[in-house]
Amino acid sequence: MRLNLPLLGSEEVEAIAEVLASGYLTQGPQAAELERLISELVGVPHAFATSSATTGLHLALHAMGVGAGDEVIIPDYSWPATANVVIQTGAVPVFVDIKLDDFGMDPNLIEAAITERTRAIMPVHAFGLIADMDPILDIAAQYNLPVLEDAACALGAEYNGRQAGSLGTAGVFSFHPRKVITTGEGGMIMTADDALSERLTVLRSHGAVRGERFMTFIDAGFNYRLSDVHAAIGVVQMGRLQEILDGRRRYASLYAELLADTEGVSVPIVPAGRTHTHQSYVVLLDDGIDRDRVIDGMRARGIETTLGTYSMHLQPYFAEQFGIADGMLPNATRAHRQALTLPLYQQLTEGQLQEVADALRAVVHEAAL
Repeated sequence: MRLNLPLLGSEEVEAIAEVLASGYLTQGPQAAELERLISELVGVPHAFATSSATTGLHLALHAMGVGAGDEVIIPDYSWPATANVVIQTGAVPVFVDIKLDDFGMDPNLIEAAITERTRAIMPVHAFGLIADMDPILDIAAQYNLPVLEDAACALGAEYNGRQAGSLGTAGVFSFHPRKVITTGEGGMIMTADDALSERLTVLRSHGAVRGERFMTFIDAGFNYRLSDVHAAIGVVQMGRLQEILDGRRRYASLYAELLADTEGVSVPIVPAGRTHTHQSYVVLLDDGIDRDRVIDGMRARGIETTLGTYSMHLQPYFAEQFGIADGMLPNATRAHRQALTLPLYQQLTEGQLQEVADALRAVVHEAAL
């Protein structure tokens, strides 16, 4: 049983064929339509399709003026792209611990991490649940700092009635095949900031401004555009978005019921005022259970599982560069070692979810230390 499968059909194939027949393969009308659809969903005026969420985050930070010698506050527990894009601007990532109830950055630890070199705060909406944004935004406003939402997993999630990607100065979605919808590879920057939008327009495409006859290059920009081939897939996928979200949420609720009495396993919660995309269904195992033995045991039963995501300070590059002790980030360290992602996608049956739950109960018992 696979960990994840994107929900794709003949419509996506037909959309690609239409783009190929048009001869317009680079960023064009399909990318513009995808931008329009997501702008309408999120409720912000400016959307910029990018080649990935990683390039989107990098572009947004660069457009915000983050550069050499600056610092950006991020959670330690995330896919390493969150830190990589900070480093690629020449800035330094400042790692903050998370809360274990939502796997998001702990707002109570942010203010102590702010220095005179801090230029931005970048919360991550872990696994599709928006971070606790109100206190984060309050701190950012107090110190006049922009907030960049790493909303890679959170397209369609809400926080007190507002969509992911609309809460901060800017937000970035991912369309990787493991995300809620896919374009194969791709991302989207969202912002309501007109000045930032102007910067993104120039920087996304080589630093160019298009004139009546030709382009004028006014900055050292990037080629971070999304092709129309990829965007065409995304346009079709947007038509499936609500179906996908409803299916994931229904299956997440079923998992919660099936695992409710499983000793040593804590299922994810959805705090009041928030909705979850369940891009990944991540449980937390008790400390007395060897998570890696659980992964091996589930694989032996034909079920693919994996860790939740990475505590970056435990990875060789970040450990060598920043030398952060585990004791400084205890929750991120625990999540790295004890979180487990279970299969969750539309094509599964309820019987297969029952199979996963039964297998997990058996394997967790075997893996108790």
